[in-house]
Amino acid sequence: MSGIMQRIALIFRSKANKALDAAEDPRETLDYSYTKQQELLQKVRRGVADVATSRKRVELQMQQLQQQSDKLHDQAQQALAAGREDLAREALTRRSGLAQQIADLQTQHANLQAEEEKLSGAAQRLTAKIEAFRTRKETLKATYTAAEAQTRINEAFSGISEEMGDVGMAIERAEDKTAQMQARAGAVDELITSGALNDPVSGGKDDITAELERMGATTQVESELAQMKAQLGSGPAAPGQIGQKSAEEEQA
Repeated sequence: MSGIMQRIALIFRSKANKALDAAEDPRETLDYSYTKQQELLQKVRRGVADVATSRKRVELQMQQLQQQSDKLHDQAQQALAAGREDLAREALTRRSGLAQQIADLQTQHANLQAEEEKLSGAAQRLTAKIEAFRTRKETLKATYTAAEAQTRINEAFSGISEEMGDVGMAIERAEDKTAQMQARAGAVDELITSGALNDPVSGGKDDITAELERMGATTQVESELAQMKAQLGSGPAAPGQIGQKSAEEEQA
């Protein structure tokens, strides 16, 4: 049972990874990484500013203590000049305590200064890395965008090629059918001309019979035309009519 559950979990993980890969845009991931690096750089810069502020505060304290030390030194001299050795000794004692405080502050100041320099160097190196990453990021984004556009163009060309293949097959089928119809029409014409097929217009007669009938019809038309001309006196009379007219003239 545990093996089946592990397989199911593996399938779900693989499906999830596939879905994430399909949904992930490398350009968004690069921009997100750049934003995070910028946030880290801001934190480092704030750290440098905080250390610098602490160092400056220590410097001010050192200046104040040094001023107090100088004042105590002057007071000791004045007291000694006035014959007050006890006051001079007290001023010098206080000055000695201030000297220890100043020494401690100097140590703290040196540590802060070293830390500030360290953080400043880290900020500079991080800035350089981020700038290099930004340049690389923009290059990768441009390359990805170009590749994406090229992929879409190739997919479009692939679709056009498939469509053209279908169109070519349709044209080929149409040409084949046209050639078949032309061949069939030519064969029917040849069969009709040769008399192998009956012509419905000529009533099922062959070509010789049809030609003789056309010749007879032409002769009859010419004869009727000659008679009509004779009756109208616009042409020579028929032979029978000419003989009848000569006999009538002789009797007269």
